[in-house]
Amino acid sequence: MSSVFIVLPILTLLMFDLGLTLRLSDFGLIVQRPKAMILGLLGQLLLLPLVAWGVVSMFHLSPLMVIGVMLIACCPGGSSSNIFSKLANGDVALSVSLTAISSVVTLFTLPFVMQWVTTQVGQTVGIELPVGNLLMQNLLTMLLPIGIGIAVRHWWSKAAGSIDRVLSRFAFPALMLLATIFFVQHYSTIADNITTVGACVALLLIGSILLAGGLSRITHLPDGQRRTIVIEVGMQNAAQAIAVASSPFVFNDGRIAIPAIIYALLMNVVLLSYLGLIKRFNH
Repeated sequence: MSSVFIVLPILTLLMFDLGLTLRLSDFGLIVQRPKAMILGLLGQLLLLPLVAWGVVSMFHLSPLMVIGVMLIACCPGGSSSNIFSKLANGDVALSVSLTAISSVVTLFTLPFVMQWVTTQVGQTVGIELPVGNLLMQNLLTMLLPIGIGIAVRHWWSKAAGSIDRVLSRFAFPALMLLATIFFVQHYSTIADNITTVGACVALLLIGSILLAGGLSRITHLPDGQRRTIVIEVGMQNAAQAIAVASSPFVFNDGRIAIPAIIYALLMNVVLLSYLGLIKRFNH
C-alpha cells in the first residue's frame, strides 16, 4: 500500500484537531497584538524560506533535496507549537493565532514559492509542480478539516474538547510513524544524504531560531511573546511537507520528504533543549 494513504489521513486528522482548538476570534489577534503577530508571521512566511534558500546555496545538494528543504521551510507552523509555548511559559494565545493564520496563508503561498523553486532547480531532473493540484490538495486536507474543527468547537464545545484530548496525544506518535515509514522506504537515499542534508537542515533550524529570537529582542517584545515566536518559527508542519512530497497528485516522490523527516526529528530535539534552557535559567 502506498504511504500516501497513511500520510494524507494523518495530515487531515491533525488539521481537524488544530481546528478544534481554534475560534474565529483567534484570527483577530493581529489587531490586538499587531507587533508580535506581524513579526511572527514575517518570521514564518518570509524569514524561513529566505534563510532556507541561502542555506541550500551553501551546500552541494541534489535538486530533490533542495526542493525538500525549501518545502519544509515554506510549510506553516506545527500543530504541537501551542503545547511547546505553554511549557515555555510563552504566549499561548499568540501561538494559537500564529499557527492558525500561517496554516491558512501558506495554503496559497506555498504553491507559488515552490513553483519558483521547482523552476529554478527541478527542470534539470524532470520535476514539475502542478500548482492547481497542490492548491486543491491543500484545500481538502488542510483548510476543510480546519474549518470543520472550528465549526465543531463553535457548536459542540464540550465534544470538541473531548476529541482534542484524544487527538492531541496522537500528533507526535503519528509524526514518528510517518518518519519511520519513510526511513524504511528510503533508507539508502537517507544514508547517502544524511551528512549534507542533516547539516543543511540543522543550520536552517538553528539559524532561523536565532534570527527570530534576535528580531524579537530588538523589537522589545515581552519574554513570553519572544519565546512563542522562536517556537513558531522553529516548529514546522512536517506532515504537510511529507504529504506534498509523496502525493501522486503533486510531486509523487517520497525522496523529497527526506529533509522534512530530518527536520521533524531535529526540531523536537532542539526545541526540547530550548525548553530545558528556559527552565534552567528561570530557577
